[in-house]
Amino acid sequence: MTTLQNRPHTALLVIDVQAGVVAGNHARDAVVANVATLLDKAREQDVPVVWVQHNDDGLVRGSDEWQLVPELKRDDAEPLIDKSYGDAFEDTNLEGVLSDLSVGRLIVAGAQTDMCIRSTLHGALTRGYDATLVSDAHTTEDLSTWGAPSPDMVIAHTNMYWKHQTAPGRTAGTVATNDVAFSAP
Repeated sequence: MTTLQNRPHTALLVIDVQAGVVAGNHARDAVVANVATLLDKAREQDVPVVWVQHNDDGLVRGSDEWQLVPELKRDDAEPLIDKSYGDAFEDTNLEGVLSDLSVGRLIVAGAQTDMCIRSTLHGALTRGYDATLVSDAHTTEDLSTWGAPSPDMVIAHTNMYWKHQTAPGRTAGTVATNDVAFSAP
């Protein structure tokens, strides 16, 4: 269980599901549909949803590519974290938002698997959070031209190693969209 004191709640963390980030990604439509399912489930159970939106020189704030995908609708009351680094905790107010919500457990979905998803999962675990990756609700682009494995293999590998991730006093792991339980195990 989380090593953070007085943090009994769980939040859904939706990372970088932006038009320019997921365009052309592996299983894009299925992943976005799974994120939509998670959003519905979280909202029905009054589980906080925290959105993360990346910006940098290649993903300019306010551009069409920077916008969240049109299939997903953010409620104005749901926190939106603006980030410029892979780890959504780095140089953002994510920790403060989660603290205010008494969150110690994160259910993580979004993009890019091999960049912002991995960085944020590791960042969460090292900061004391329990961190669960939704195995069929994250995606990445094809970077095989630069020597990376194919996107399906990147996703499979990330699911495999995160399923077995451990840290003292914290839990990690993976779960499929249909098996997500927002109440702590």
